[in-house]
Amino acid sequence: MTTPVNKLRETLRHLPERTRRPRRYGVTMMMDKGLPLNVVEGLLELAGDHIDFVKLGFGTAVVSRQLEEKIALYRSAGIHVYFGGTLFEAFIVRDQFEDYMRMLDHYQLEWVEVSDGSLEMPHDAKCGFIHTLSEHYNVLSEIGSKDAQIIIPPYRWIELMEKELRAGSKYLIAEARESGTVGIFRSSGEVRSGLIQEILTRIPNEKIIWEAPRKSQQVWFLKMMGADVNLGNIAPNDIVALEAMRLGLRADTFAMPLKDLPVQYKVLMI
Repeated sequence: MTTPVNKLRETLRHLPERTRRPRRYGVTMMMDKGLPLNVVEGLLELAGDHIDFVKLGFGTAVVSRQLEEKIALYRSAGIHVYFGGTLFEAFIVRDQFEDYMRMLDHYQLEWVEVSDGSLEMPHDAKCGFIHTLSEHYNVLSEIGSKDAQIIIPPYRWIELMEKELRAGSKYLIAEARESGTVGIFRSSGEVRSGLIQEILTRIPNEKIIWEAPRKSQQVWFLKMMGADVNLGNIAPNDIVALEAMRLGLRADTFAMPLKDLPVQYKVLMI
C-alpha cells in the first residue's frame, strides 16, 4: 500500500523525527475488538501507515466472521497481526498448546503473544512457552496481571522482564488492559511513575510496548520518553490523534518539539 504525499507534513518545519515502518521502536499497537471488514478498509486508507501491530483483542478471533480476510487486509498494509494473549491462555488452560500452534500456522501468523494475566502459571512454564514459540514465531510477552488486586513490586517486574527477554521475547508488553486501570496504572488510571522509572533502569525502553489506552496516559509517556515511545492497546478511533500527539500537533504535547527553538510567541505549557 502506497502512502500518498501529505503536503502539510512536508511544509510544516521542526516536527519530531519519527522512525519509519518497518519500525523497531516508536511502534503503535492497535486493539481490534471486532471491527468489520469495511471499517478496516477505511481505517487502513486513512491511517494504515501509523499502525505497526494489530492485536485481535482477547478471544475475539474465535467469534469473528471473515477472520482470514481481515488478517489478509492488515497484512497487505504491512501490519503485523496477532491473537490476544487471553486466547493463548484459553488454549493453554485446556492443554491445547499444539492445537494453538497449528492455528497460528493455519492463519499464517508470524507474531504471537504469550501472557499469564488470567492464569496462575509458573513463570518457568511461561518462559518455556516463549522459548518454544520463539523458534518458529516472533514473540511478544505480556507482564502483569489483569487482577487489580495483584500488585507486582518493581524488582519483580524487572526479574520477569529480564527472564522473558532471555527466553526469546522480541517485545515485552506492560499490562494495562483496555481499561488502563491495572498493571502499570492505578485503578484510577494514574500512571505508576515510580514503577516505570525503576523498570527503565534495567530494561531497554525500545523493548517495551506500554499499554496506554487513555489519552492522558499516552501524553504522559510521550512527554517522558519522546515521540518514538512504543504504545499499545490504542483504539482504532485514536490512531490518527495519537500520531498527531507524537508530532506535537495537539495542545497536550504542543510544546514538545519547540522546547529548543526560538519561537515568536510564548508557548503555553499545557
